[in-house]
Amino acid sequence: MSELKRIPTTEIKGIGEETAKTLKELGLSTVHDLLWNFPYRYEDYRLRDLSEVAHEERITIQGEVLTEATVAFYGRKKSKLSFRVSTEGQVIKIDFFNQPYLKNKISVGETVTISGKWDKSRAQITASKIKIGAVENEEELEGVYRLKGTLRNKTMQKYTRLAFNSYSKDIEEVIPTNLLEKYQLMDRLEAVRVLHFPKNNEELKQARRRMVYEEFLLFQLKMQFFRKIEREKSGGISINYDVEDLRHYIDSLPFPLTKAQKRVVNEICGDMLSHFHMNRLLQGDVGSGKTVVASIAMYAAAKSGFQSALMVPTEILAEQHANSLVELLQPFDITVGLLTSSVKGKQRRELLAMLENGSIDVLIGTHALIQDEVIYHRLGLVITDEQHRFGVAQRRILREKGEYPDVLFMTATPIPRTLAITAFGEMDVSIIDELPAGRKEIETYWVKHQMLDRVIGFMEKEIDKGHQVYIICPLIEESEKLDVQNAIDVFNILQNKWGTKYVPGLMHGKLLPADKEQIMRDFNDKKIDCLVSTTVVEVGVNVPNATMMVIYDADRFGLAQLHQLRGRVGRGADQSYCILIADPKTEVGKERMMIMSETNDGFVVSERDLELRGPGDFFGRKQSGVPEFKVADMVHDYRVLEIARQDAVHMIFEENMLENKTYDKLVALLEEEGVFTEQKLD
Repeated sequence: MSELKRIPTTEIKGIGEETAKTLKELGLSTVHDLLWNFPYRYEDYRLRDLSEVAHEERITIQGEVLTEATVAFYGRKKSKLSFRVSTEGQVIKIDFFNQPYLKNKISVGETVTISGKWDKSRAQITASKIKIGAVENEEELEGVYRLKGTLRNKTMQKYTRLAFNSYSKDIEEVIPTNLLEKYQLMDRLEAVRVLHFPKNNEELKQARRRMVYEEFLLFQLKMQFFRKIEREKSGGISINYDVEDLRHYIDSLPFPLTKAQKRVVNEICGDMLSHFHMNRLLQGDVGSGKTVVASIAMYAAAKSGFQSALMVPTEILAEQHANSLVELLQPFDITVGLLTSSVKGKQRRELLAMLENGSIDVLIGTHALIQDEVIYHRLGLVITDEQHRFGVAQRRILREKGEYPDVLFMTATPIPRTLAITAFGEMDVSIIDELPAGRKEIETYWVKHQMLDRVIGFMEKEIDKGHQVYIICPLIEESEKLDVQNAIDVFNILQNKWGTKYVPGLMHGKLLPADKEQIMRDFNDKKIDCLVSTTVVEVGVNVPNATMMVIYDADRFGLAQLHQLRGRVGRGADQSYCILIADPKTEVGKERMMIMSETNDGFVVSERDLELRGPGDFFGRKQSGVPEFKVADMVHDYRVLEIARQDAVHMIFEENMLENKTYDKLVALLEEEGVFTEQKLD
């Protein structure tokens, strides 16, 4: 273990038990923690011309005091100290809040250096820092640290400087010389120094560049090592399908495959043929044809004597997939079974017996697929749809039902490439990035609440054409906390307005599963004209006759969710529409509405969503798969992330880094973090 990770913070002069306790609450227990606790931002104290500085930007100026400082007291213990200085031929007013003691330090005619926020229109600075006398620009930038309790920034700077001065000799270089030279990277010791105590922006930029690469490289090495383990697991099966037979099946499909579908089919089938274990993520926007791709993999498995299992998050989606796959596979003597919690008694016993004796080739279902009583005859392919909705343990249990079956994860949530290669870095990623020919683009409009009557008029015109409509609301019942339209209210409004002319339906998460199923069947059978619902229709509803999606209080939803909801329409040949009803109060809310109106491309939407929300929040909750980096930002540093991944793949798969002396220091660091002893579950 690195020596720095053994030394407690109490070895630093001035850090006693109480301070050590506060530092521990910040996650800082050792000298290593302290040295790798980099500032999260920097105050810029360079002297700059007033003409260069924008309104409300931070500025540091030097000038001569023209007037005596006056202090005005107001409120309880509040004060404002004001005086004027002359700089660059201008008179600037300076205000300090709640620092009345400065009055005695400021003298007319003296040179002072002031830092603060510049108000261009009033020619004044709300100051935060003053130095008496002329100063050289020795330290232009000052790091600002995360703090807790009584800890102050100056104190944190002092402890960090003491730690660096005493122990910097123990900071070892871990990146090989060939890579340092290739990318012209600053060495590790210098990068740590500069990140804490930069002299200027240029050296800070170079230090950050070096540390971003190091963080991404270490993470990608972990991911690629896990990927290597996955690929080379003993007992990995080879599914030796007949290529000509598979071509015949593909040619029989109702629609020709798109170029993107052909590409991912080749990637998946290549994995299935190899003796390596497949661990692949298949991404495709709503309606891009992932089910057809899955059917090709299932066909290849079945004709080679293997069973396939497809696990999905909801019963509605399981039924939908079962119907589609029966239609595609049954003509080729491939038996498709459906197992959900609704399948009971004799029917269930017969289904499980057929599965165990190999009479069922493809089994589709919810988490019922992983129950103890479910025994497969020869499971060779496991597919999970919307895999982030299942826990690690659930996915692992399904995989363990066979002898290292090939695994394919499918998602209609377009995950930005930067996030996919980070959160799912140990997987191979396939992307279907085009829609089938003939699909009309969904027209999306953002309107304000006062236009509701016009929206209802538009809905009625669509229903009169024989089409159906969804209305999505964020809440089921009225809430005092949130002023948002709720599903029950909207349903009642439509019932009163329409009488018997049109039939609205109401669906939400509080209904019993059987009631939800019935409502969806009625909507599918055109017995309901307009379905008012909460987001339960987000995944797994396919009603090609529905041509209009209205989303109430759309600014309450994330971009990825809005895009998923929009994807419930546009599934037939008719023009479809998505109407976003929202009066967003924030800039981010307005930005979301504009993005949705401008693009139908799920990957563009997801990239923008990642920019607005940040990676940790992308899936709606903190995920262990999305690491917290100290310096790197995978949204803004995505190019470095790509390079680090390529380098990690090269080191592990081509250079066998574990046996290569060049990488000894990197290997030691990975060993220290337990990479070579961890059992990867997912």
